[in-house]
Amino acid sequence: MDTNKKVSVVVDAMGGDFAPVNEIAGAIMACKEKGDALKIILTGKEEILKKELSKQNAAGDIEIVNAGEVVTMEDSPTDVYKSKPNSSINVGLALLKEKKADAFISAGNTGAVMAASTLKLGRIKGVGRPTIGSIFPTDKRKVMVFDVGASVDCKPMHLKEFAIMGTIYMEHIFGVKNPSVGLLSVGEEKEKGNELTFEAYELLEKSGLNFFGNVEGRDVLNGKVDLIVCDGFVGNIILKFAEGVLDLLKAKFRSYADKSFGNKLWMGMIQGTLRAILKDFDYQEYGGVPLLGVDGVSIIGHGKSSPLAIRNMIYRAEEVVRKDVCGKIREEINK
Repeated sequence: MDTNKKVSVVVDAMGGDFAPVNEIAGAIMACKEKGDALKIILTGKEEILKKELSKQNAAGDIEIVNAGEVVTMEDSPTDVYKSKPNSSINVGLALLKEKKADAFISAGNTGAVMAASTLKLGRIKGVGRPTIGSIFPTDKRKVMVFDVGASVDCKPMHLKEFAIMGTIYMEHIFGVKNPSVGLLSVGEEKEKGNELTFEAYELLEKSGLNFFGNVEGRDVLNGKVDLIVCDGFVGNIILKFAEGVLDLLKAKFRSYADKSFGNKLWMGMIQGTLRAILKDFDYQEYGGVPLLGVDGVSIIGHGKSSPLAIRNMIYRAEEVVRKDVCGKIREEINK
């Protein structure tokens, strides 16, 4: 892509726990910082969005496209595509499909965004199932796990596709040359696992990727490999467990501080250090991750996304567009 070309990003302004306030605040932040390099298209209820833009003193190239329906967290993900055709998700993805925008981001109903993205944009030819990954920090490097919930009951070939797409993403977005790939299993030995991992191991071994072999659950956080592939059912459990551990740590720190004035003083002294350590676990820093394998750039974020997280989602979308990650996946899969 021409690096001088303005990238247009559609923001689902009605998606997320704090929409549209945080979505609009994040969009304004991105526009102010990026200037002429970026255009934002907000999809949602026009009257509400206009009022919020005015309230926040909007600046930059921001456009509104009206979408009269809102997808809630209670809506069935698979039904939204047909039941709410005029939702901010469907309208936004239609703009992407019609080449009126370069990327789409949403912090709304994750299942609905994944289903609508797959149905509206279609899959890249040769991709059996799209995948979504998550970043896990370690003391050595960033590790990404694919899949963390987009696809359950995967077949061995799907895990190979996840490894190919994840490799391209890590190479071009994080600059990791020839990332190492691990297959999540119940033991490091090739003979350990189930039917899915046995067959996936054989495919990955012959794939030409930098395949390390089997890795175990503890290896997600020890940085043994750059990329780990697994079925989305397992990956989603790992992701939610990790989020729960972080919440527990924060609660433990608060509980310790509340026990005495001395504890409060001590926690105050090390607060900066703790904040720096926990920053690596903060989803806001990463913004969101793309649904890889669909024929377009669709970025999915956390439902509780702050303005900072929305801004970083927009930046991630722009980066995926400029580095043509979809095109590189298309080339590699079609080989």
